[in-house]
Amino acid sequence: MNKTMVLCIVLAAVIGSITYVTTQAATFTTASEAEQGVVVGAATIVGGTGLSGDAAVRFGGTNDQKDLSDPQKKEIAMQLVSSAENSSLDWKAQYGYIEDIKDGRGYTGGIIGFTSGTHDMLELVQYYTQLAPGNVLAKYIPALQKVDGSDSHTGLDPTYVNDWKQAAQDTRFQKAQNDERDRSYFNPAVAQGKTDGLRALGQFIYYDAYVMHGPGNDTDSFGGIRAAAHAKAKFPAEGGDEKAYLNAFLDARVAAMKREAAHDDTSRVDTAQRKFLNDNNFNLDLPLTWQVYGDSYTIR
Repeated sequence: MNKTMVLCIVLAAVIGSITYVTTQAATFTTASEAEQGVVVGAATIVGGTGLSGDAAVRFGGTNDQKDLSDPQKKEIAMQLVSSAENSSLDWKAQYGYIEDIKDGRGYTGGIIGFTSGTHDMLELVQYYTQLAPGNVLAKYIPALQKVDGSDSHTGLDPTYVNDWKQAAQDTRFQKAQNDERDRSYFNPAVAQGKTDGLRALGQFIYYDAYVMHGPGNDTDSFGGIRAAAHAKAKFPAEGGDEKAYLNAFLDARVAAMKREAAHDDTSRVDTAQRKFLNDNNFNLDLPLTWQVYGDSYTIR
């Protein structure tokens, strides 16, 4: 076999490998396509069961050790949180969600539960107003400033809920929710997880705690929960055992949840995150099967 023939064979193999890798990188699809059972590349979302209760989503690709900021891992994280926050895997359908769930935080709305009583809803509407001056929610900024830190609806009722739902049709409001989620919750959680030596599962556990408890340092906020866990187990970055540390973190989080009546159902930890940890699924590899509030979900 001459050198020219050998070179052609090698080039063909390389091109074939590149084509394969490119195809695999394009196998991701979103939960919004679930009811049609859409196939994109090798990825399928299984329709026919709906997006709440027994929900099934299938992705292509192989298991890996990517962190939670990888687009596919991040999409999985969004669906996991949505199953707990909205009883649905279709997190993109939640931009218009808003209600008072009687947890002392006023109105809860949007893709991760921004609340009028804990400042993040105010920051969201202010940012949206930067993106879209004169939008339908801009007029509520003074009222949101006044009710911040309370469960009051003063200055918001009776039109705020309908106006929020109207704003949710605006892609600029959707962008504002995505950006504020990342700025205030997702990015800090993933960054802290990496610093502590955690893989994708641990980063997700941090993110879900950020969403529910907020980023503060008091006993029942993320910082306090992390400190309580660290008092029991070393961070992996310090040479500690990752599973032991995450079990300590989940123990501390469950204790914090049980101190608040509105969050005393701990199934988002017990039958979801703890299950993944007991399975040693530190990379959040698929398939994932879990339960929240008695509803079952699967991502394949």
